[in-house]
Amino acid sequence: MPGQYPLPVFHFSVQWGGNRLGFSEVTGLTQENQVIEYRDGSFPEYSSIKMPGLRKFSNITLKRGVVKSDNDFYKWLTTIKLNTVERRDLTISLLNEAHEPVMVWKIHNAFPVKVEGPQLKAAANEVAIESIEIAHEGMEVQNE
Repeated sequence: MPGQYPLPVFHFSVQWGGNRLGFSEVTGLTQENQVIEYRDGSFPEYSSIKMPGLRKFSNITLKRGVVKSDNDFYKWLTTIKLNTVERRDLTISLLNEAHEPVMVWKIHNAFPVKVEGPQLKAAANEVAIESIEIAHEGMEVQNE
């Protein structure tokens, strides 16, 4: 449509079950269908056929500025015990100028697999950033 522009990526929100909702970066909103290749010995062609297989979801990484006394990432990571963990559903929304969701990713049964602290550099002039990497069991995308 003429006059309609693609959505910018810089205005978004993340509901993840923690206290602070502001994040500076979200990556890994990826899903793919794996391919199964099959060939039996009686095929007249000397190549395999390809069929759709299992769906696979990438881990998602959330990054944000470090704030004093905010240990939500680490607290969630410490819920991991032998074969148990606190799982959460996440909602990641791309927002319009009225702060309304226009595209939404719903993440199911997420749990943390890695928390990374900031990179410390004496000559740096930037905010301290921490990140959490989460695994999950599914994603729904709604583009309204």
